[in-house]
Parts: sequence; C-alpha cells; structure tokens
Amino acid sequence: MFDNFFEYFFQDIGKIFTNLFNFFISVFDFAFRFEVIRSHSEDFSVWEWILTVLVNLVLIALIVVGVYILFRLCKRIFRFGVAPEKYDELLKKVRSLQRDLIRANYEKDKLLAMRVKELGGDGSDLEHLNVGLDDAEDGDENKDAFVPNQNRNTLTSPCIDPSDSRFFRLTSVDNLYKTGYTPPEYDNEITLAEFCDRFRTFSASQLKLYYNIEIIRYFIASMGTARIVILQGISGTGKTSLPYAFGKFVQKDTTVVSVQPSWRERTELYGYYNEFTKKYIETDFLRSIYEGNYFRDPHIVILDEMNIARVEYYFAEMLSILEMPRQEDWKIDIVSAIWDNDPCLIENGSISIPNNIWFVGTINNDDSTFAVADKVYDRAIPIDLDSRAEVFECEETEPVYVSTDHLNALFAEAKEKYPISQEMLEKLEVLNAYVIKNFRLAFGNRVMKQIGEFVSCYIACGGTEIEAVDFIVAKKVFRKFESLSIGFMKDELTKLSGFLDRTFGKNTMVICKEYIEMLKKTN
Repeated sequence: MFDNFFEYFFQDIGKIFTNLFNFFISVFDFAFRFEVIRSHSEDFSVWEWILTVLVNLVLIALIVVGVYILFRLCKRIFRFGVAPEKYDELLKKVRSLQRDLIRANYEKDKLLAMRVKELGGDGSDLEHLNVGLDDAEDGDENKDAFVPNQNRNTLTSPCIDPSDSRFFRLTSVDNLYKTGYTPPEYDNEITLAEFCDRFRTFSASQLKLYYNIEIIRYFIASMGTARIVILQGISGTGKTSLPYAFGKFVQKDTTVVSVQPSWRERTELYGYYNEFTKKYIETDFLRSIYEGNYFRDPHIVILDEMNIARVEYYFAEMLSILEMPRQEDWKIDIVSAIWDNDPCLIENGSISIPNNIWFVGTINNDDSTFAVADKVYDRAIPIDLDSRAEVFECEETEPVYVSTDHLNALFAEAKEKYPISQEMLEKLEVLNAYVIKNFRLAFGNRVMKQIGEFVSCYIACGGTEIEAVDFIVAKKVFRKFESLSIGFMKDELTKLSGFLDRTFGKNTMVICKEYIEMLKKTN
C-alpha cells in the first residue's frame, strides 16, 4: 500500500513537469500559431486582430526576458569564479565601506564649510552629500579612473580652462604667469639699513602706520634668522598691519589667512580633494605657496590669530619641513597621483615651498586662545608689540622692488661681515651656566644659532650688538621661565637682574630686566 502511494506520487510529479513542458512547447510554437492565424484570418474582426498581435508581443517579450536573466546568471557565475552567494556577501561589504567613506568625507566637509565660503563658494557644493549616502548603493559606476600623464600640462603648453582642472585656482595662476606676467626691475643696490629706514618712513607717510625703528629692525632681522615670525601683544598695536605694510612696501601684497577655532589638521591649510565633486578644495595658503614659485619678490603669509586653534595641530607639518637643512626638500604632499590637466608646478603630487615665503603669525594672549607650544616658539622669532609708536613727521617715501635673492644675499653678507663677537659669546656662555645652575634651563644649539644669526642681521639693519643680544635673549631664553614656578623663585629673579648688570654692563640688558620684572609681578 505504502509503495503504491509513492509510485502514484512520483507519477503525478512527472505528469506536472511533462504538462509544463508541453505547455511551453505549445505556447512558444509560433509556427503552429501562425498557421492557425493564417487559416482563420478571414473571419477575424478588428478587435480580434488587435488581441492576437498583443498576445504574440507579450510572448516574445517573455522569451527575451527569460534569455536575458539566464545570460546574467551565467555571466555572474563564470565571470567572478565564485558562488553567487559569496559574491553577494562581498558586494555588501564593499557597499558598506563606501558608505563609511562617504560619511567620513561628509563630516570633513561640514567642518570645512566655513572655509569653502571664504574661498568664494556659498556652500552649495556640500548639499549633494546627503544624497551621496544613498547613491553609494549603486556601486562604483561613478568612479573617475586615473589617466597616465602622457600629455602633462607644463609651462610651455597652452593655457587650459581652469574649469577642466581639479585645481581651479592653481590652474588660473598658471595661465596668468604663462601669458601676463613681466618681472619688475628690482632695486638690488639697497642695504638692510636703508631698507629698514625706508620701510618705516613709507609706512608712516603712505599708510599712516607708525613704528619705532627698533621694531622694524627686529622684524627684518627676524626674517634673516627664521622663516616664522610671531607677533604678539594686545589688540590694536599693529600686529597684522606690520606685515601688511611690508607687503605694500615691496609691492607684493601679503596673504592673510584667518585661522578658525575648528582647525585640527593639515587640510585646513592645504585643502583636500573632494571625492564627490572631483575637485580639489584650494585654500589661500596653498595658492600663495604655489604662486610663490613663479616670482622672486619677498612674500609674507599671515596666520591671523594663529593660536585661536592649537598651532601644533594644523601647522606641525610645516614646522618639520622648514627644519630641513636643504631647501630642495621643502615640499608638501598634495595628491597621490598626477593628472594630465593638473597645475604645471605640481611634481609627483607635491608643491615646493620657495625661499621667498615667510610666515608671520599674530597672537593674542587671552582666555579665548590656546597657549603656543615650545616647539613653535623654538622655531620662530617672537616680537612683542605692546604699545603704539608716537606719530612723527617724515617725507613721503615710495615703495621699492627688491628681489628675494638680493634680500637673502644681504642676510648672508651680514652673517659674514658682522659675526657676534667672541667677548659676547663668552658672556652668553657665562649666562647659560648661570641659568642652568639656578633655573635648570639651557640655551640649546638651535637657540645659540638663532642668537648668532639674529645679532648679525640686526647690526646690518643699523642696530648694535648689545641691543640685539638684549632682545633675542629675552625672547628666546627668558621666555622659557614662564613654564617654571616663578612664585617660589622671585629672589632668584632679583639676583638674575643683578647678574645681568655685572656681566653685560649696567643698564644695558633693558628688555631682559623688564621681562624679569613682569614675571615677578604676574606670578
């Protein structure tokens, strides 16, 4: 009985498949169908003809769809060499990674939205990012494949449309210097002392900005000592206007970069490649460095209120680069690969930092800002601007054209012609020993090198050796006392003032002694 049941069961199953097969054969037997239509066509009405055509079109469409599905299934199996289930699992992982990448870039774009607006945009290029999270489900059809740079854009190649390049602003710079730039005639006879005097009178007569000659000498001598200058002090004393006036004086306007509180990494300065727009978000900082490779005028980039964010976060890479002894190694990495229409001066994805660029940071020391780390101060020359200079009358002075090559040659000549005296070096060694013994601090090799170079440049600017030593020791050595518990060391500070009088001469180290008195009052 049980055997008969299974026998009938499998016979019925076989009849089902047999009937299905016969059904498909009969349905898609177009030869028989056309013969039936031909034999009865004389009796068909209009509506019967319409229904006949529609039925046959549907059958043809079913055949096409069935063949297409079978083709795609075979393609997936044989193309990838893995089971469809395994491929689906891998595809889900890829899409998940794509969504994570999109979200990460979206967060970065939100942080830099303010900067994008400053560059001339209205932030509308960020609106598509929310859509991008859903578009990631569509796979990698929107990828932009890299094309080898066989026809690399060069200085000798014709100008290209900036909108065709991912670097709109840098390509515009290329086009400008390919077609419309003529180097000026430089005044390469001017001396550092004349340069400082003319700079001061130019600022007063043309810009109504008044500075003591010592401040001008500090600033110019600092440029001969380091690539980074820090101007600090209370608001309204001319921290930003001093480098601004310098740009007007040499007829190469300074670039002002307003530091934002949200800055945390290098992309705040150099920009980044937007994977969605396929464009590089270019900053004023990046454009200034890139353009500096085209001209030989001295150029200043101002980091305005640089300590409103942590300097060592966004500026750390530049600090390291400028420490390299060979100027040929001063390069910043921008992109990982070069495209054919990229700017001319991007080589192997990097931009060179030319030696005609100086960085000036302005600092306000208040509760809304961060303390500047020692690693920043050690690589810079800080100048305090705590008061306004008195207004004075002077003749109207014209700006100058001076090349960076001449300016650097003047600095090099000053270091050979006005080296720090052996007597002063011995006094500094005595001071160093005193500071080590009583305050557990030391000058260090970098500081000693900066002291020697600053003194030479300051003398060439028209100052004296003792004035230069007084300034640089206060800013580079005594500044480190702020990290000590000065409240318990006021007696030692008083003794230090007497030591300065005995070693360097009474009433000579004025700035150092004023700084010591300030430390005693504020702790």
